[in-house]
Amino acid sequence: MASYSIILADDHVLVRQGLRRILEGTDDLEVVGEANDGLDLLQLLKHITPQMVILDIFMPNLRGIEAITEIKTIRPDVKILILTMHRDKEYLYLALSAGAKGYLLKEDAARDLFSAIAEVRQGKTYISPYFSDTVVNDVVQIVKGNAKVIFAADPLTSREREVLKLIAEGKSSKEIANLLFISVFTVNNHRASIMEKLNLNKATDLVKYAIRKGYI
Repeated sequence: MASYSIILADDHVLVRQGLRRILEGTDDLEVVGEANDGLDLLQLLKHITPQMVILDIFMPNLRGIEAITEIKTIRPDVKILILTMHRDKEYLYLALSAGAKGYLLKEDAARDLFSAIAEVRQGKTYISPYFSDTVVNDVVQIVKGNAKVIFAADPLTSREREVLKLIAEGKSSKEIANLLFISVFTVNNHRASIMEKLNLNKATDLVKYAIRKGYI
């Protein structure tokens, strides 16, 4: 029987190596490629057609959410499983709406990785148990006509969340500019906008917010 082919995309080499060892320890799963970031992943998909891509939400150059949209354009039949540490339900909903079929928290991977792969492989949707109550409560809100309550929690744009994540990781404005291919002036504008929207005055408060939201 032919192996089920998977590409791994995560900017942490140790994570990819660990996943490869685990997956290739089975009889019917094969890792056919690895990508360090979103752009590498898209280049890889031009030459390889896997049956599944397992990727993280936050990667350099092209975030996971944007990568999902691009993947579905290049390889519409490829199934996508998000493997991430981010517990923010906004990312869960953004990933699923972009075309991902699964959202697995890294903290659950040791127990649920193969279950998640099996569900997504069969065309079903897999969501980490952590979100079970949240999803049920949100469905109730939607049925009640209160969907806007669900998505009003974070005022930041996608780019501002990227900048905030890098600030919280200790990157300088110049480093952030280089990583995101924008000017230092633009980075500083984003920083000011973030602090204004969140009503924060100190860099330490930005870090605390990023940690609380699961950005780092």
